Amino acid sequence: MKGKVFEKVGVNVSTVEGTFEGDFAKSIHGAGEDPRFFATGISLVAHMTNPHVPAVHMNCRFLNTTKRWFGGGGDLNPPLPIEEDTADFHATMKAACDAHDPAHYERFREWAETYFYIPHRKVGRGVGGIFFDHLDGDFESNFAFTRDVGEAFLDAYPRIVRRRIDTPFDAADEARMLEWRGRYAEFNLVYDRGTLFGLKTGGNIDAILMSLPPRATWS
Repeated sequence: MKGKVFEKVGVNVSTVEGTFEGDFAKSIHGAGEDPRFFATGISLVAHMTNPHVPAVHMNCRFLNTTKRWFGGGGDLNPPLPIEEDTADFHATMKAACDAHDPAHYERFREWAETYFYIPHRKVGRGVGGIFFDHLDGDFESNFAFTRDVGEAFLDAYPRIVRRRIDTPFDAADEARMLEWRGRYAEFNLVYDRGTLFGLKTGGNIDAILMSLPPRATWS
């Protein structure tokens, strides 16, 4: 962290079990009748030093209540969007989806556009990606798909970083990055399900808020 590539980066691996408290259980798939749960997942968030390198989020998770299911996805969050990078990221995610179900990509791309949206700003958090949840059919096939999404992320994102890491930037570019980070923080504190889940299940506060940028501005 605080280097040429990453200004802030974190990879969280979490495995928790317990009982959802109160009405929160009713908001969780399969927990309305029985609030006991088990959850495990991996989350990655990176805020980059160079404004031309997009920030990024990736998550893969498995939850077990009275039902068991996989969820996750990844989305690209560039302060200064570049069409080549957006197309590259989406194409790689599409290939991972198409290997399992030709309908996955369009469905999960639209889901990401809906989920990663900031209603009070009336803008998306970034340039999208894929988002999926409640995959509760065949365990082995859903696990294989979720794993492939993670591996697709590991294919696409380092390639984009290497492409942009040496691009010169100026004070105006950095100002744009800090303004955009403010919107990222707003989404994660107000709307993000993962943040709420972590806080409601007694997780490590510093780990839960790892996704917040190290610097941001509001004009």
